[in-house]
Amino acid sequence: MSNHFQYDAEADKNFDFDDQSIRKGFIRKVYLILMVQLLITFGFVSVFTFSKGTQEWVQKNPYLVWIALVVLIVTMISMACCESVRRKTPLNFIFLFLFTIAESFLLGMVAGQYEANEVLMAVGITAAVSLGLTIFALQTKWDFTMCGGVLVACLVVFIIFGIIAIFIPGQVIGLVYASLGALLFSVYLVYDTQLMLGGNHKYSISPEEYIFAALNLYLDIVNIFMYILTIIGLARS
Repeated sequence: MSNHFQYDAEADKNFDFDDQSIRKGFIRKVYLILMVQLLITFGFVSVFTFSKGTQEWVQKNPYLVWIALVVLIVTMISMACCESVRRKTPLNFIFLFLFTIAESFLLGMVAGQYEANEVLMAVGITAAVSLGLTIFALQTKWDFTMCGGVLVACLVVFIIFGIIAIFIPGQVIGLVYASLGALLFSVYLVYDTQLMLGGNHKYSISPEEYIFAALNLYLDIVNIFMYILTIIGLARS
């Protein structure tokens, strides 16, 4: 009888260990995909920031912006709504790659409107903020995975505020909007990191959803970069 219980405990331990090793492999995969995405994105940002010829070429061919927008929207909706697109290799990587190229192109165009030193400063601050928040998400006892509903509500309010801000132009409202955006996506970065980590958190993301996890983290970091760049641009104008 005692042997039977011992065996169960061992099986349980092995299962737990397997579960942890699967989770660690999943986390490595997510961060590897994320690094490739960020390298592509900041490659585009560098080209647009330091090469005036690229900016002029895009201005002469405005249809490229529309193509990038369509690719961005189609790939994002496909990955968000269709489980088969997210989980089937190599389809998921193709969609993620197309999404990243389109997002990088549009982000590069926006960054090209700013001075090179402003862009570099925004990249540096974003890197520091993202690293700091990731370490915080790993160490903290607070469970942010339960804040999903609150974050969605905040995002809706933020979008409505953004629409209102379009009709009330001005430096102050621009700064307030960008600061709130940077703050909101900073909290989202902690939330998405903890969802990916699993462990003792109330909610976690399935290890099969590595594309979705990488996409979430990538969008959080890109949004933080965008709002920090906006803050720097407005503060210096």
